[in-house]
Amino acid sequence: MGADNENVRRLVVVGHGPAAHRLVEVLRERDAAGTWHVTVIGEESRTAYDRVALTTHLEGADLAYPPHGDEVAVRAGERVTGIDRAARTVATDAGHEVPYDALVLATGSAPFVPPVPGADLPGVFVYRTIDDLDAIRDYARGRTSGAVVGGGLLGLEAARAVQGLGLRSSVVEVAPWLMPRQLDEGGGAMLRRHIESLGLDVRAGTPMSALEAGPDGAVASVRMADGAVLDAGLVVFSAGIRPRDELARGCGLPVGERGGIVVDAGCRTEDPAIFAIGECALVDGVVYGLVAPCFAMAEIVAGRLAQDADAVFEGADPSTKLKLMGVDVASFGDPFADRADGALGVTYTDPVARVYKKIIVSDDARTLLGGVLVGDAESYAALRAQVGGALPGTPDQVLFGGTEAAGGDLPGATVVCSCNNVTAETIRCAVSERSLTDLGEVKACTRAGTSCGSCVPLVKKLLDAELTAAGVEVSKAICEHFDHSRAELFDIIRASGIASFTRLVEEHGRGRGCDICKPAVASILASLGNGHILEGEQAALQDTNDHFLANLQKNGTYSVVPRVPGGEITPEKLIVIGEVARDFGLYTKITGGQRIDLFGARVEQLPRIWRRLVDAGFESGHAYGKSLRTVKSCVGSTWCRYGVQDSVAMAIRLELRYRGLRAPHKLKSAVSGCARECAEAQSKDFGIIATENGWNLYVAGNGGMRPRHADLLASDLSDDGLITAIDRFLMFYIRTADRLQRTASWLEDLDGGLDYLREVVMEDRLGICAELDAAMERHVDAYSDEWGDVLDDPERLRRFVSFVNAPETPDPSIEFEVEREQIKPLLQIGAPEAVGR
Repeated sequence: MGADNENVRRLVVVGHGPAAHRLVEVLRERDAAGTWHVTVIGEESRTAYDRVALTTHLEGADLAYPPHGDEVAVRAGERVTGIDRAARTVATDAGHEVPYDALVLATGSAPFVPPVPGADLPGVFVYRTIDDLDAIRDYARGRTSGAVVGGGLLGLEAARAVQGLGLRSSVVEVAPWLMPRQLDEGGGAMLRRHIESLGLDVRAGTPMSALEAGPDGAVASVRMADGAVLDAGLVVFSAGIRPRDELARGCGLPVGERGGIVVDAGCRTEDPAIFAIGECALVDGVVYGLVAPCFAMAEIVAGRLAQDADAVFEGADPSTKLKLMGVDVASFGDPFADRADGALGVTYTDPVARVYKKIIVSDDARTLLGGVLVGDAESYAALRAQVGGALPGTPDQVLFGGTEAAGGDLPGATVVCSCNNVTAETIRCAVSERSLTDLGEVKACTRAGTSCGSCVPLVKKLLDAELTAAGVEVSKAICEHFDHSRAELFDIIRASGIASFTRLVEEHGRGRGCDICKPAVASILASLGNGHILEGEQAALQDTNDHFLANLQKNGTYSVVPRVPGGEITPEKLIVIGEVARDFGLYTKITGGQRIDLFGARVEQLPRIWRRLVDAGFESGHAYGKSLRTVKSCVGSTWCRYGVQDSVAMAIRLELRYRGLRAPHKLKSAVSGCARECAEAQSKDFGIIATENGWNLYVAGNGGMRPRHADLLASDLSDDGLITAIDRFLMFYIRTADRLQRTASWLEDLDGGLDYLREVVMEDRLGICAELDAAMERHVDAYSDEWGDVLDDPERLRRFVSFVNAPETPDPSIEFEVEREQIKPLLQIGAPEAVGR
């Protein structure tokens, strides 16, 4: 690489940070012929060192990179002041002019200091170089408090450094959460819990208004925009970076609107002889602040200089994994991909163990797009490797590492029942220490699943996993009164024609039944069309909600939810709902399912309310039942310029067909008129999306505690073909699912999964499609509005009283207060939530 050889070309590198060092090292490896003589000019007095590990300098670590060797001329402590593109020379502050055949700008970035009053006070520093750290360490002696402005990667490292110097440390971040460039809100919130547990004060979401001086004229405090004042005898700015592009600006090279030297895919500027790499380069509108893409750019330019004309920078993987103050933090792929249409985020949070996990998948839940890990980054390598590829399982399997993660592998500190704050470990201990063997015992012992009930399937999985681990055969029995599963009981009732619980328990069970098997059998009987649910013995089998055909609320009142098929409603019906709400003093709420809920009705008021609604043409919306709730829809092709099918008409057709259909659990549906998916169909038990050729049918999706993206069952179905497919799907689910099992977990547990389901309902593998079709037709033909039937039957109306001996007396324990011009429950301490039942 001798400069006196006439065949040697001259390369000048401006800047000697990590990117510049990588460029020189890679070029030395590839330039075996010694084509290039390299001169590196860096303004720091030190040669290149590891900026990623900057904080460890205070612990005595040696951060210096290995020297390049004698053949590379390194000029440390010298600053380039200008570029003469015509003469191809650079001028330095030492009065030198250095010629070049190729010039690489690796000037990096400078810390951003917000224009806040007091930023120039003594005691205010930036956090960028070893010299900065030395100055901070020297100034910190004798001081007790400090503040770091910036909650990003470097800001938190700075906070760690300030705390390590013995100062009480605060972190001020204007964004609502920490590390906003790498983490989503959930991850940032979990990281904050970790950081605060280490003794740091975090102020996020509020900007500072000024730095204020003390009696000695040096910085003493940080005043926040909300008026709060933080003691800070030392302030460090680490609030972001700005590309060092002043040399490019000075010689007329294009720069970005917000800074950065514009380069092409080969990292070449407008001038063919000048390249830019690292934090000063703007590639496709992006300035990269992570070391990995900066190194990639360095290797691209080294390749170009070594005659590899095809070397291009194809973007960079923004993935990062680090241990921040002892906390594992990682992001991979695009951690914000779910902000765009067509991507879904699946999250897991364990606030006790301070673990947050999130993966983002494509709209069909088959492709991993990115994610965030805080507190546990063990799966980072595997997940990062899968970005852009097909998921090896369902999203929850990917998060937890296997299908049993929701049972046997669930961390002990995970709160399973949030209503009663019951952890997985509490359930496991109860099962093992008290030799519990069935779900009822677990619920009675731990209270898990005794409130909203949404955690019951997970509680059951924990029970089964614990019993299996102990070598105990897991029973399929629905409860202690039957040795059969719900699916087996369904087949027994269907085949034998049994129409009462009494006969079923006499012939196939024992005892008198319980609150587990009675509602389950009642649901089976209703699914098979055995009369009104409040008819004769069936009325005694129902749980509280079905018992009064209304949802029980926290203060003993009930909600009234009339059906609004497809969300379509006339002004006249809207007026009726408003009048009913006004006359009975009810709270009104428009729901996410495109219905109007009326809250606060006393039990004796329900028949009078429903009489007015039924007379106006309404019917029960079945918000209380394990049945179809709603079929949500967008406006479709009738109104929307993007719609390709009439989604409203289809939603109404579906809702009127499946209304009142009793199932193991509630059913939700939606119809979207185009692929923009405004109705959110792919998060429903069965969802429909219009195509140019018909309808795509998605099944087994749900939100709730364990969200699941629906799977595509069939494509481009005709109207009648869609109806047939849904008929069979629903009836097969009703026939085979477990008690209180949503379609999502049912499909996950179904042997053969989606492929098997498709073979059964679309290809008639089991030869039962005719039976499923007939069963649905019986349901449709036999449908009758439950509330309409009650209003016409004086005997059924007798149950709607608060007190048997005083039918017209309202429950005195029910009280309300007013908030936002509507009522809300007023619960007195120690008062029962419902009396007189």
